[in-house]
Amino acid sequence: MDGGVQTLVGVENWVWASEDTPQSVTATATAGPVTATVTASSTGLTLSAPDSEISCQGFGTPWQSGMAEGSSPCTMTFTRSSEHLGGTSTVNVGVSYSASYTATDGSQGDLPSVSTSGTLSIKVGEAQSLNTDDQK
Repeated sequence: MDGGVQTLVGVENWVWASEDTPQSVTATATAGPVTATVTASSTGLTLSAPDSEISCQGFGTPWQSGMAEGSSPCTMTFTRSSEHLGGTSTVNVGVSYSASYTATDGSQGDLPSVSTSGTLSIKVGEAQSLNTDDQK
């Protein structure tokens, strides 16, 4: 297998957000006699990649040695090697936040949602075996 391969077809890959990806953010500001608090919250990651099966609820769980197979709430399994895509598969990762505000003057409401996204490239390889009859 090529040393540059990062995952294999059919292998369940755990996905999780890093600790610096906030699930909720709150900010407060004061202007004159009014103080406003804005809170933005997200329900989790959105993932997409060609030739993949994705199941993701929330922000995922970081993998640690000894964790049971199938226990991640956020996984990606590739169904085909990335060779036909020029060698790598592009994974799109996003987080959308819904936001609202409250103010000391009694006003409150929803704000437009805010999204952030990024991409990463993964080289997906495929391993095949050949069974032979060695009993000749």
